[in-house]
Amino acid sequence: MNVGVIGLGAMGAGMARNLARHDLLGGVWNRTRERAVALADELEVPVAPVPDALAEECDVVLTCVAADADVLEMVDAITPALEAGKVVVDTSTIGVATVRDAAERVAATGARFLDAPVSGGREGAEKGQLVVMVGGDAEALVQAMPALEAIAKSVTHMGESGSGQATKAVNQIMAAGINQAVSEALAFGQAMGLDMDRVIEVVGGGAAGNWFLSHRGPTMVRGVYEPGFKAALHHKDLSLCREMLDDMNVALPLVEMTLKHYEKLMEQGHGDEDISALHRLKREMFEQGNKRSL
Repeated sequence: MNVGVIGLGAMGAGMARNLARHDLLGGVWNRTRERAVALADELEVPVAPVPDALAEECDVVLTCVAADADVLEMVDAITPALEAGKVVVDTSTIGVATVRDAAERVAATGARFLDAPVSGGREGAEKGQLVVMVGGDAEALVQAMPALEAIAKSVTHMGESGSGQATKAVNQIMAAGINQAVSEALAFGQAMGLDMDRVIEVVGGGAAGNWFLSHRGPTMVRGVYEPGFKAALHHKDLSLCREMLDDMNVALPLVEMTLKHYEKLMEQGHGDEDISALHRLKREMFEQGNKRSL
């Protein structure tokens, strides 16, 4: 199997490296060519001059781009090279309607499309420990499984096209709640003058323990917000969740609150920091003695 990767940001580059480790990577393409050339030189694979040239040489094309419009642009770019037997696997986080649109465009060529958003952040991508939630044809998933197993610790078929993205929306709403709880509780602990390393160790071993507390808590309390998952990207994902909720005529308080908080961080120039930068706003409440909610 030859797998081509389109989109070489922090996530896509990690996936490409793990595909190369499994001798599956057939080539790469990135909008910023310099990034593609650097990674291709490192991994000793070719850089495609255009996306459809990559798709022509590969059995599976894995895309990892930022937004709905980017996914549709890449699908249109590779369709001249698609044919029966090829599979397009999109690992981006996009809307369900966009998934179905992309799947129809790919199906018109005889190829098949899987929506396969991932969870696990940059660390998961680098270590090949992502969690993949897949929507689309089950036979196409069987065909693409070697590629997905190279980048993930688990791959789960959720159902028809769009099911993967719907599951990812559940994940992103839950991640927002965890971020709100951890950042707020740690800011409270700091205001109480506690030894925060000991707090994180003790609380992390009990019922409130979670991955985010263990992996982001120690840096959060030191004011370090190196991105694993950027606040601006989580804002984009939660905006997609809001669109789904609008169709149900429902507004979830957690989604609305977190969107508002990320917008404030982005206005302050912190959109490219990790989502744990929400801790900045929580600390401000204690520093200013603000009894009002954010």
